[in-house]
Amino acid sequence: MKRILYITLILAAAACSCGGSKEPATPTGQETVSVNPAELSCAASASVLTLNVTASAAFQAYAEDGVEWVSVKPSYSAEKSAAVTVSVDDNIAYQPRETFITIKCGTTRHKVKLTQAAMEQGEIDIDIPDGYHLVWQDEFSKNGAPSASEWWYETGAGGWGNNELQNYVAQAKDGTDLAYISDGSLKIVAQKIGGTVYSIRMNTKKYWTYGWFEARLKVSDAPGSWPAFWMMPQNFNTWPGDGEIDIMEYAISTQGKNKSSSSIHCNAFNHIKGTQKTHVQAVSNAATEYHVYACEWMADKMVFYVDGKPHLTVNNDGQGYDHWPFYTPFYLKLNLAWGGNMGGTVDEAKLPAVYEIDYVRVFQKD
Repeated sequence: MKRILYITLILAAAACSCGGSKEPATPTGQETVSVNPAELSCAASASVLTLNVTASAAFQAYAEDGVEWVSVKPSYSAEKSAAVTVSVDDNIAYQPRETFITIKCGTTRHKVKLTQAAMEQGEIDIDIPDGYHLVWQDEFSKNGAPSASEWWYETGAGGWGNNELQNYVAQAKDGTDLAYISDGSLKIVAQKIGGTVYSIRMNTKKYWTYGWFEARLKVSDAPGSWPAFWMMPQNFNTWPGDGEIDIMEYAISTQGKNKSSSSIHCNAFNHIKGTQKTHVQAVSNAATEYHVYACEWMADKMVFYVDGKPHLTVNNDGQGYDHWPFYTPFYLKLNLAWGGNMGGTVDEAKLPAVYEIDYVRVFQKD
């Protein structure tokens, strides 16, 4: 493994403001806006920038819809001249990003481009598999809900083909967060609310063909809990025909304590037939300590790892789609099931169950 370090650069920005005007209001349709500077830019580290706005009437200021890494204050100014503060979160990513800040005065909209650099060398210590580079990551560093720009939720009950007992919801239920970030990790919670157990099944919006897929996880030891880190095809039509990649599954009621499994499923190899390619691996203190679970997916084989040590290799036998549908884009999934075929016997006295994710990373070949 080669090591690449990522560092944070700090950008200081000065703020200034000027007073409001007592001139008569500008007729609608004749509003004007000027800003200084004309564009904003900052380093990868969290930054606070200042945009000096002069308008012909009261104005609003806001970031583009759906952008969670920028906040703008004040969002409304009754003064015609004011300093707008633009706060930018850390960009813990391999690539720069950009958005626009809009100043709206009457029917006039003035857009200011904001660019943030990519993280460079130093602070986040990432082990890069030999021959790979980082293409996507979520370090779960910002407290609150998971990023809506990176994740989507599957919702509903019905067993999900495995006789599961929980009802999946999007992020929260009746004001109780069931997927939230705190202290540098994502928590996925299974909890009984009003007589029903609710939990989370969340998926990446991005998808990939081949690569090294890795997460640092701390599972739940509550009997009946079934945390998983796995992959499904972007263009899914039939199971198991289109394939499933299970990087980590943990179920104390059926596999035993401190034992995780990795598997693949397709038409030729699946648990319904009892032909699935799988391996159960001992993992010490799986629910009290973090461990790194990974899959290296290549055209000719898959290798599954726990803490950098391979424990299962599945080869492409060259016999076609029924044996190897794994050459199309797949996305990543995190979920915490309750009961079901693998979850097994439940103990509701142990709820809430908590599944912790320190990070998820994707690498692809140089």
